[in-house]
Amino acid sequence: MDWTLLGNGFKLMLLGMGVVYVFLVVMIIAMNLLKRALAPFAGMLEPPPKAPAKKKPAAASGDDAQLAAIAAAAVEAARSK
Repeated sequence: MDWTLLGNGFKLMLLGMGVVYVFLVVMIIAMNLLKRALAPFAGMLEPPPKAPAKKKPAAASGDDAQLAAIAAAAVEAARSK
C-alpha cells in the first residue's frame, strides 16, 4: 500500500474541509453585517402588522348547544356499550 498517496488524500480532505469551514464563518459574518446595515430599511416594504382586536367570547348559539347535546349523547352511548 502506498502511504504517501493515502497521506496526500488526508491532506486534501482536511484542506477541503477547512475551506468549507472558513467559507461558512465568513458567510455568517457577512449575513450579520448585512442584517445590521439593512435594519433601518426593514419597514419600508411592508407596513407593521396591526395588533388583532380582542374579541369577547360569543354566547353559545342554538347550533353550539345542539352539537354539545349530540356529543354528550354520543359519549353516553359509547360508555353504555
